Amino acid sequence: MDILSIFGLVFGLMAVLIGQWLEGGALSSLFQLTAFVIVMGGTLGAMLLQTPWNVFSLGMRMLLWVWWKPVFHTAELHSQVVEWSKIARRDGLLALEPHVARQTDPLISKGLQMVVDGLDAQHIRAALQVDIQGYERLRWPAARMWEQAAGYAPTIGMLGAVLGLVQVMERLGDPAQLGAGIAVAFVSTIYGVGFANLLFFPVANKLKFLVQQQIATYEMVVDGFLLISRGENPHFVQGKLEGYLS
Repeated sequence: MDILSIFGLVFGLMAVLIGQWLEGGALSSLFQLTAFVIVMGGTLGAMLLQTPWNVFSLGMRMLLWVWWKPVFHTAELHSQVVEWSKIARRDGLLALEPHVARQTDPLISKGLQMVVDGLDAQHIRAALQVDIQGYERLRWPAARMWEQAAGYAPTIGMLGAVLGLVQVMERLGDPAQLGAGIAVAFVSTIYGVGFANLLFFPVANKLKFLVQQQIATYEMVVDGFLLISRGENPHFVQGKLEGYLS
């Protein structure tokens, strides 16, 4: 669990609520179901309209990554690649074949099998680069989906504000009903800007960072496979791949 992300979200929300309280405003005035439905429903509709279902569903699942960060095992894979280079140097590439079946990641299993088969570095890189691009091609738009939601939310909030003002204009003859329309107008704007800047933008940036981190881990493993296929010294392999751990 990513404690910092949980703290950041709670801290941001508390800052808004405490600010409202310090100004003497009622906290209950910030909770408007109508405004919430307008902003979140409108934003969700825009996201569904522009996003293919496979990207949308993946983006929703990736939302959990913000608070439950996926484990990429970069340090463990670094050690594993170095160990494979030692085995290959000492016993030959065929000695790595028993390790292929133990891999749970399809890309790593595929790459290690290509090393065992004796393919040259150029073919290994070309084949695995396609897999990395495929991983990125699906997950990058899924992360950017939240960035685009951050662009829609304030505009939908303004739409809610206009709807609230329309209600105000319709009820000018009944002063007792004016408060509800004005509340919807202003709270919709707050929800649109608040969700965009406290949730959607941070989520998008966090997911893009995590996708880049996974891609960097894959690139480290691919570089290791290339070095092993060339018969490089394990100490050189270890030193070159350490740059991915920083």
